Amino acid sequence: MTLNKTEKESLLKTARSSIESHFDRIGAGRTYAPQTDGALSENRGAFVSLYMGRALRGCIGLLTSGKPLHETVAEMAFSAAFHDTRFMPIEKTELDRLRMEITVLSPLTPMLDPEGIEIGVHGIYIVKGKNSGVLLPQVAASHGFDKHEFLDQTCLKAGLAPGAWKKGAMVFLFKAEVFSENPK
Repeated sequence: MTLNKTEKESLLKTARSSIESHFDRIGAGRTYAPQTDGALSENRGAFVSLYMGRALRGCIGLLTSGKPLHETVAEMAFSAAFHDTRFMPIEKTELDRLRMEITVLSPLTPMLDPEGIEIGVHGIYIVKGKNSGVLLPQVAASHGFDKHEFLDQTCLKAGLAPGAWKKGAMVFLFKAEVFSENPK
């Protein structure tokens, strides 16, 4: 699925509105009514990443969702801003400098051969026992990982030893469409 410019803009406005409405005294004063038909009504997984300059300020997402994409994006934006335990919650004074990045995911497919991984195109989700971890496609590209490093780093994110992907782990691939607001 490829989103058109209008759909991307609608999702970015939805993400920003979800965060800004938290600071409105009357609650939904700034709520944006997104386009809710077509691709935005499909049940899709998505991640929302928040940046201050180049620094990550929050990132939360779902690999799959039983809700329409526009609802998933609104919820993930709010969670990234206020519930990512790696960061303090976003403050109102940060809104003008905050940049949204949205990653819309394709359905998960089992990895049949590690050589089929395309760096910068595929993300990886690994599950073994109670451990699981995911890395988005842009992580491998930005860190210069090769296919095996990407798999090993996803294992580490899952709390597994490097190479666990070769030893009984379930490995899934997905593609992602990544877009963001203009840099602040």
